[in-house]
Amino acid sequence: MRAAVLGAPIAHSLSPHLHKAAYRAMGLGGWSYEAFECDDTQLPWMLDKLRPVRGGDNPDGKTAWAGLSLTMPLKRAVLPLLDTVSDLAVEVGGANTVIFDGGARHGENTDVYGVERALAEAGVTAPRSALVLGGGATAASILAALRNLGASAAALVVRDTGRAGETVAVAERLGVALSVATFDKIDALLDVDLVVSSLPSGAADVFASRLVRVPALFDVVYSPWPTRAATAVQAAGGKVVGGFSMLLHQAVRQVELMTGRSDVPVEAMRAAGEAEILRRATQTD
Repeated sequence: MRAAVLGAPIAHSLSPHLHKAAYRAMGLGGWSYEAFECDDTQLPWMLDKLRPVRGGDNPDGKTAWAGLSLTMPLKRAVLPLLDTVSDLAVEVGGANTVIFDGGARHGENTDVYGVERALAEAGVTAPRSALVLGGGATAASILAALRNLGASAAALVVRDTGRAGETVAVAERLGVALSVATFDKIDALLDVDLVVSSLPSGAADVFASRLVRVPALFDVVYSPWPTRAATAVQAAGGKVVGGFSMLLHQAVRQVELMTGRSDVPVEAMRAAGEAEILRRATQTD
């Protein structure tokens, strides 16, 4: 069986290291996992090319496709290209996983699970209030995870409130009361249990000196780690959650969905991911 991760850019993806480690530990010698550069304009063609085997037939003599992992900018773009979509992916407005089953394309969202597990590992299990930095597809999954953890309200800080419409719509579907502000208003919004940054690498660092007052920070960045923001919060005694934990656990759920097995080796995947992050950091240094 074959699986792959699609996105643009994709060369940095840790997904192949995580999934391949799972296959090795699970004894799935016939499974492979690849990475393909693909933007939203190429996605329809790519999905047709990586078509599932229908009815067990395999006329090309090629290994069947089990599923795909999707990263930016494909999570929202894929929805109209799918045959079925899970309720959660519909609520969040994005799917990061495609499962090929019986000739059909089914969309799932495992990012929400990844956020929940990452927070739980750090002991952040029931935040009453939260501030989310950034308003993209990852922010939407974060809002769903916060809803599942019991939060009924959150604040969103973005560069341009006029471009936050999709995330505001997600909050409405989730039943989360969401206030939206621009980054210059952040100081007035930091009296919360948890700040979550869905911003690109280093983008939250400009707020490091301000974030020291928050009890917990979840920064979705995993490399380079720790970020300046994470270091500042941790030095002040706050809890810090990194993006690798989220990436790990969303991949664990993907392996479950693609293989149909529940015995996914979390620690083997964690070790493989951490080793690759260290290797890259050593090369950079």
